[in-house]
Amino acid sequence: MKLVRSKDDLRTLRRKWIFAGEKVAVVPTMGALHAGHLSLVEAAKKGADRVIVTIFVNPKQFNNPDDLDKYPRTEHEDAEKLAPYGVDALYVPTPDQIYPDGFATNVSVSGLTEDLEGAHRPGHFDGVATVVSKLFLQSRADVAFFGEKDYQQLLIVRRLSEDLDIETEVVGCPTVREADGLAMSSRNVQLGGEARAIAPALYRAMETAADAIRGGVAATVAIKQAKEEVLAAGYGEIEYLELRSAKDLRPLETPAEPARLLVAAMLDGVRLIDNIAV
Repeated sequence: MKLVRSKDDLRTLRRKWIFAGEKVAVVPTMGALHAGHLSLVEAAKKGADRVIVTIFVNPKQFNNPDDLDKYPRTEHEDAEKLAPYGVDALYVPTPDQIYPDGFATNVSVSGLTEDLEGAHRPGHFDGVATVVSKLFLQSRADVAFFGEKDYQQLLIVRRLSEDLDIETEVVGCPTVREADGLAMSSRNVQLGGEARAIAPALYRAMETAADAIRGGVAATVAIKQAKEEVLAAGYGEIEYLELRSAKDLRPLETPAEPARLLVAAMLDGVRLIDNIAV
């Protein structure tokens, strides 16, 4: 696995692969890799000849400076985790490779970004869209792999790639969970012992609500019960728990089309998000 820190070096590698007629995949991450990230790497290895994993803690997608400061940075450990997977390049760009002096362009996707995560994290998705556009163009990857845990982000990345005619196919991969159901996230390490024991209640409540909705219970009723369960378990705040269209995140009252339950909740000062299909 070659460690690359500049876009010019990355492009030199990419040109060799283009001339060889090889298909290239990219797995964009912010590091602090866990089994969920590694499942994306496995999918990339199966779907392409060459795989680039990127690690860049993107300041533009943090609306809370404290959250940016606390975000784990574990490049050495991440490289060790990737070593068995046969990744071809680990791209860890320095900040000037992404946002050079005078950088003045912002990528914004309307329609998908205004509510849910967008309502609670102003500017977050502009930061995501901008950095992903840069990584797609720098890597010139044929295909990119993203986890469904960040479902709203997945739809936004697909939309920007289509709208900007970026020739990178965006593939979503299933959420990977701990044995107790908690969705794997780099933020989970911030949970204390008691909070970690409480955390799976979020997934359990969502599963119960989804089963009820499938069985004909009104979504408003099932969601109200789920919120009560989550708060009773020890969560401090539920920012949202809603039934939305899986295609475009329109609010739904019944799952008359493929739908997702999406949630964000606070536990022990840590913001957890999740979603499941209905």
